Amino acid sequence: MEEELKQSRDIGINCIKVVLFGPESTGKTTLSRQLARHYNSVWVPEYAREYLQNKWNNERKTCEAEDLLPIARGQMRLENELAKKTDTVLICDTDLLETKVYSEAYYLGSCDPILEKYALENTYDLYFLTYIDTPWEADDLRDKPNHRMEMFMAFQNELIKQNRPYVLLKGSKKERLDTAVKHIDALLKKKGIEIHR
Repeated sequence: MEEELKQSRDIGINCIKVVLFGPESTGKTTLSRQLARHYNSVWVPEYAREYLQNKWNNERKTCEAEDLLPIARGQMRLENELAKKTDTVLICDTDLLETKVYSEAYYLGSCDPILEKYALENTYDLYFLTYIDTPWEADDLRDKPNHRMEMFMAFQNELIKQNRPYVLLKGSKKERLDTAVKHIDALLKKKGIEIHR
């Protein structure tokens, strides 16, 4: 089971990996799609959305602590499959570090030790931390509209604590996209990866 949480290091996976990271309803999915289109690449959707929407539809229950490992396994399965489909940039709509933050924020400060291990071991080239200056959009799964700053600080503090490279994204959709593109272009150039447009 542990292996399912590990990033694939297969030969042939030669791309940079960036993560959209931050509280719910801060534009991560919108920007993930935009970036994938811009780079003619692929993006890894947030597996938790599909998993928890199915749970809500079938049981009218929200996320519980026992859901976190199945969510983490599903997320890494998607990431590892999609990483093989690009040789430029992989846009990740979340990662296990985000799951760790939610675990600690929602479940009394605890995180499953196996989940925590891989949240810290899996690596990415850059994180884009999405600020809370986007309008709140309610849905079946979002439940903390009055705790946005508290959650934002939890995400930012985790990036700082784990010494992860990150860029704060604020402003309009266009401003966020432009900022993200500037930083991804610089990473691609630094690694000598040619962009296919």
